[in-house]
Amino acid sequence: MVKIAFFETKDYDKAAFAPYEKAGETEFIFFETKLTEMTADLAKGCDAVCVFVNDNVSAAVIDKLYEYGVKIIALRCAGFNNVDVRHAYGKIHVVRVPAYSPYAVAEHTMALLLTSIRRIHKAYIRTRDFNFSLNGMTGFDLHGKTVGVVGTGRIGRVFIDICRGFGMNVIAYDAFPAADSGINYVSLDELFEKSDIISLHCPLTDDTRHMIDAEAIEKMKKGVVILNTSRGALIDADALLDGIKARKVGAACLDVYEEEADLFFEDRSGHILNDELLARLISMPNVIVTSHQAFLTAEALNNIAETTMNNIRSYYENNGICDNELCFRDGRIDTLKKDRKEKCF
Repeated sequence: MVKIAFFETKDYDKAAFAPYEKAGETEFIFFETKLTEMTADLAKGCDAVCVFVNDNVSAAVIDKLYEYGVKIIALRCAGFNNVDVRHAYGKIHVVRVPAYSPYAVAEHTMALLLTSIRRIHKAYIRTRDFNFSLNGMTGFDLHGKTVGVVGTGRIGRVFIDICRGFGMNVIAYDAFPAADSGINYVSLDELFEKSDIISLHCPLTDDTRHMIDAEAIEKMKKGVVILNTSRGALIDADALLDGIKARKVGAACLDVYEEEADLFFEDRSGHILNDELLARLISMPNVIVTSHQAFLTAEALNNIAETTMNNIRSYYENNGICDNELCFRDGRIDTLKKDRKEKCF
């Protein structure tokens, strides 16, 4: 019997994972609370924990889980910046879902872009009040515009395909360009300078943190549209707000936010928002914020559940060899793929 504690869960998580709970083989325990040093005790007696983007899997949390006999930390997401993978090495295996539905995130990115530049959100509100005026609703064509895509993994490439379908000129930057992809790679500075629209699809690392800062915004075209459906800390939110106020940034579409951990996925409508920076961003007429929902499609949820359970199952069926394991080796994190032949440790 494998006992799994799920943290930061919502009803849609429970529904997606329910078909994978098998009597006599697995037992699921769902917690709405996030995993922190204070809540790690809830995992006592469990073999694995399943966590999401805002769970805090720090060194202290890992030590507690290891003490309780937890063998696997299963991320039901692709990003792993909230996990101290270095500290987990030799103690607990860390697995993730490297790809669940690139279409979900890429399509949401385009939905945000279209909503913003064609004022769909404002039109919806107006017509609900029977206001059919078009004043202030002028947008612009995507056809012929230059979009700069930062990060050309699966999501980035699907977004590139969508943009090409609109007749857009695509340029891209990636620290590790995809060979023979037909993608027009340029330097990051050139991408900033030439793009009408910039879309972020890269992981959060020490090198990418605040890659969009005041200096980067200064290099951009006046009126640039910035899209972020990846990780909030890719953008310095203070610099973004300054760029918007200076009329340098024409619009921003954000599905993620650097300080989202205590806000996103929760109903805060009856509370005063203490995050003044986020409140000011949301108040801007050219900013759209969605609460980290780009992944949220039925297909993606099903893929996340299936891959997560296969990752956990592989540990028990393959003598400790885990599919999609994050393994700290030689001073770096090795994102090991499926069908591995050796243990991480």
